[in-house]
Amino acid sequence: MNAFLTAVGVLGVSASGPLMAATAASAMAITFWRNALATALIAPTALLTRRTELRSLDRRTLALTLTAGALLAAHFATWVSSLKLTSVASATALVCLQAGFVVLFDQMRGNPASRAVVVGLVVSLSGVLVVSGVDFSLSSRALLGDLLALAGGAFAAAYTIVGGTVRRSVSTTTYTSLCYGTCAVISLVACLWAGLQVTGFDGSTWAAIVGVTVCAQLLGHSVFNHLLAVVSPTVVSLVLLLEVPGAALLAGLFLGQTPPGGVYVGLALIMTGLALVVLRGQPAPGEVPLD
Repeated sequence: MNAFLTAVGVLGVSASGPLMAATAASAMAITFWRNALATALIAPTALLTRRTELRSLDRRTLALTLTAGALLAAHFATWVSSLKLTSVASATALVCLQAGFVVLFDQMRGNPASRAVVVGLVVSLSGVLVVSGVDFSLSSRALLGDLLALAGGAFAAAYTIVGGTVRRSVSTTTYTSLCYGTCAVISLVACLWAGLQVTGFDGSTWAAIVGVTVCAQLLGHSVFNHLLAVVSPTVVSLVLLLEVPGAALLAGLFLGQTPPGGVYVGLALIMTGLALVVLRGQPAPGEVPLD
């Protein structure tokens, strides 16, 4: 079941880039709507089936959940902004350092990674570079974009670690409804502050927003948040690297964009690194019931 959910999650997040590229709405507006719509779909279930759990949340758990939502919003804000300032290749490579930040943050928390994890991480990140290429510029504008992409990876790592902590005691339904709701509120405030359009889109744009919500948010982020109960943040972050070749392949299939020649080599490297971590560096995960 975990393997199936992982495959669904990878396909979900891989669809995010091509879908966002196909819509005229700003990325922050899409961030708001994907989280707001997901909250609207998940929250009623949480209120009906998890009312006791919601009432019993202690202050620390609630604070961590809301913090995860803020970190998710910060990730989207920095990552999306970086794409306007630097090359897509550079931004993609740098934001994928999320996996490295997870290992670094765990090290700072007194949980050092094994040699197999470090080797697997290096191999997987090499695969990302093969897919995206190395195109770092020395201009001040591109440097700012690179720094924002790097910050986006750090925020994503912190979001994953905090989510893993909360998911040890809180159901997926409760966690995602509160986390996405927080992210939606923060994203809306950011859109209003920046004067970005959040309504009045044409039909094709709304269709793309719904597609991003279903694929990237519900079948992507939510699946990985679900798996955090039994899979370490390190493994989840490494699995998310598959979004890079996955998005390239989907863009080729649906947008007519020819995938780079290195996609398949990069995919093989990412899978090899992931296998090293899962088989030698991490304990075998248990199964987690759908909730």
